[in-house]
Amino acid sequence: MPVYSMTGYASATAGAQSATDTTAAGDGAPARAGTASAASVLVELRSVNGRFLDLGFRLPDEFRALEPALRDLLTGTFRRGKIELRLNTHRDSEVSWPQPQPDQLNRLGRLEGTVQSWLPKAQALSVHEVLQWCKGSAPSEKLDDAALDAAKRCVAGLLEAREREGAKTVTVLLDRVKRLHELAADAEPLVPAAIERQRQRFLDRWNEALVATNAAQTISQETLHERAVNEAAAFSIRIDVAEELARLRSHLDEVARLLKKGGEVGKRLDFLIQELLREANTLGSKASSIELTNISVEMKVAIEQMREQVQNLE
Repeated sequence: MPVYSMTGYASATAGAQSATDTTAAGDGAPARAGTASAASVLVELRSVNGRFLDLGFRLPDEFRALEPALRDLLTGTFRRGKIELRLNTHRDSEVSWPQPQPDQLNRLGRLEGTVQSWLPKAQALSVHEVLQWCKGSAPSEKLDDAALDAAKRCVAGLLEAREREGAKTVTVLLDRVKRLHELAADAEPLVPAAIERQRQRFLDRWNEALVATNAAQTISQETLHERAVNEAAAFSIRIDVAEELARLRSHLDEVARLLKKGGEVGKRLDFLIQELLREANTLGSKASSIELTNISVEMKVAIEQMREQVQNLE
């Protein structure tokens, strides 16, 4: 199952008696749509990041009755993202002029005669005025079915665009997962040496404190040595980051598994990113060498990059 991004763009055009065209692209990419009919409808869908599904509609007044059907179409397909649907109509001015019908002209002639019989000075109608009257009295072409058809194809195009964006995001995330595994592998051999170095430093300071306080004169050497070893062991446990590295690897494996499985993974990945950042921060706070500190910083940079990408997944 693919992973979908929340960013995408698609458009579709349809007319009552026309060929149709649909285009889909990533956010900000141009889309082309054309039609050969006298009257056509253009549907555009734009999708950006959002924690939940947030729908917006920009419809002409003649299509307001379609909003419930369009809302059902979008909610049945998408789960997250801020989606805006725009619908516009186009009517060709050259072919949209009506062909006057005999009954229209007869009625207009009778009306003109009635007016002139009461108002002898009234001017006769011009050809342009006659055509305008015929155009206004003719029933407008209904485009509801064409609008719904274009909207369905536009939704399919947006799904394709979001799938392509999602595939690119998965590639980036898997690359960051690989990099974090490499950093964890670099940190692992540094941990024992860092612990031993800090343990020896603690014992040196312990001995210095004993000399400064003359404690060796009142407490047996065996007791002091045992106390020093216990304190050094407790200190070593506090600065040991092996557990953090193990949990970090476990979270990375789960991230990779979700990305390969696909589906609606955005919210679960967002939680795992928080856990990864917590482990990286703990590693940095416990770091007892400059090498481990640098690794922690690089980890946090990579995790922040992952966070930015994950927030765009559905």
